[in-house]
Amino acid sequence: MSFYVFLLAGILGGLLGGMGMGGGTALIPVLVLLCGVEQGAAQGVNLLAFVPMALVALSVHARQGLVKWRAALSFALPALLFSALFSLASDLLPSAVLKSAFGVFLTALSLFRLKRDISAPSPRPKSENFHQNMKNN
Repeated sequence: MSFYVFLLAGILGGLLGGMGMGGGTALIPVLVLLCGVEQGAAQGVNLLAFVPMALVALSVHARQGLVKWRAALSFALPALLFSALFSLASDLLPSAVLKSAFGVFLTALSLFRLKRDISAPSPRPKSENFHQNMKNN
């Protein structure tokens, strides 16, 4: 496969991730479905791509004083441990099992977000807020 196809896949995954979809939920299917990359390799690439982005985000939030270090470490350390363990386990599993598990994850995530968006109160349009603020002043 051409370098440019993979470059385009990375740009597409980055754009979808930047719009709030989450990088892995976009990058993995793009690599598997459009580029023909095996599921395990695509998940490994996603993990490698995640590390620098997470470190940059962490440093930005830390500089702004928004990081509660004790809480962050309490879930980051187990997450690192289980990521390493499941990364090793994924090497032993067939690609079809990984694809199915990722499909179940994406379906559950979609249903969770759909339920959240349906049950969330709709915000007032900005124009109504503007007029309300003008009346109060």
